[in-house]
Amino acid sequence: MQAALVLEDGRVFPGEGFGAQGCATGEIVFNTSMTGYQEILTDPSYYGQIVAMTVPHVGNTGINLEDPESRKVWVSGFVVRSLSPLVSNWRNRGDLATYLCERGIIGITGVATRALVRHIRERGVMRAVVAHGSLADDNIALADIARNSQDMSGANLVDAVTAEAAYNWTQGSDAQWYGLHEDNSCGPLIVAYDFGIKRNILRMLADRGLRIAVVPARTSPADILKMQPAGVFLSNGPGDPAAVDYAIANVRALLGELPIFGICLGHQILALALGGKTEKMRFGHRGGNQPVKNLDSGAVEIAAHNHGFAVSAGSELGGGEITHLNLNDNTVAGLRHRGLRAFSVQYHPEASPGPHDSFYLFDEFVDEVAANV
Repeated sequence: MQAALVLEDGRVFPGEGFGAQGCATGEIVFNTSMTGYQEILTDPSYYGQIVAMTVPHVGNTGINLEDPESRKVWVSGFVVRSLSPLVSNWRNRGDLATYLCERGIIGITGVATRALVRHIRERGVMRAVVAHGSLADDNIALADIARNSQDMSGANLVDAVTAEAAYNWTQGSDAQWYGLHEDNSCGPLIVAYDFGIKRNILRMLADRGLRIAVVPARTSPADILKMQPAGVFLSNGPGDPAAVDYAIANVRALLGELPIFGICLGHQILALALGGKTEKMRFGHRGGNQPVKNLDSGAVEIAAHNHGFAVSAGSELGGGEITHLNLNDNTVAGLRHRGLRAFSVQYHPEASPGPHDSFYLFDEFVDEVAANV
């Protein structure tokens, strides 16, 4: 079926449609991961975005039951250079096109993704629309639709992805992938704020013997403290961190009360709670191959990233310090406030998909929690 990806600046990328039919808008971004498209599709941090994969061949490993990172697909649309006509994988339970169709997600294949990525890198991320069939004919109208769609700056998207009610998480990771598995039935209790949390983060925490209570994003500090946890985790999530004002206020109230560890959006919210600032990036970091330098050890980690906002360089962090830098552009990739027992990273140590260089951060959080028991 004829399809088109049209950007708000009028640039048109023709292709063929797959997945659900119709029209969808979102911020167009690209991901440089070589594998893991199912995890990317189900990462709540991509809510409101059309994701283009830079790897040219997508869909060849199909769909399985183990890799979803949340309860649903969150992307607005999916863009690939070449959708694989064949599927071969020992865990396969279906093909990508059917998977997206059943979940109402629009896809487009045959897109010149190299040209698309070059355009985004030069012009910056922007709003876009994917349309199928006759809807793809009027490029001028589609560009207008894109320009009138939601802007990511100033958007609080956390309320759309957070859990409706609190729940306990006990599942660890698959033993064939990760060797560390401790009994978490009677370990220290931590509370995880769900701003759009990924399941592999929870598995990493459970693997290390922690009991985990996941709570909705608007849970008050008073309700957190009533649970008498030994620590608080701040999850990843979508949208503009500065727009999630209630989360910033809640974290500020919890600072100094309990050890705190944040990832991605959680990192940004912690920085804002400490008095820092955040800003929209030109095209963000999304992929499993970003180099990050640990300023304490001097070691360079290859890390998974997924963010379009960053903590502003030179931010006042109320006595906090920068601990990690992204070596591609020297953006802030980690911070710590030793007096308040809080630390965070901009990237994803749990990977899924991505490398495992940064698993040690979960161990550091466990050490902080253990010292608080």
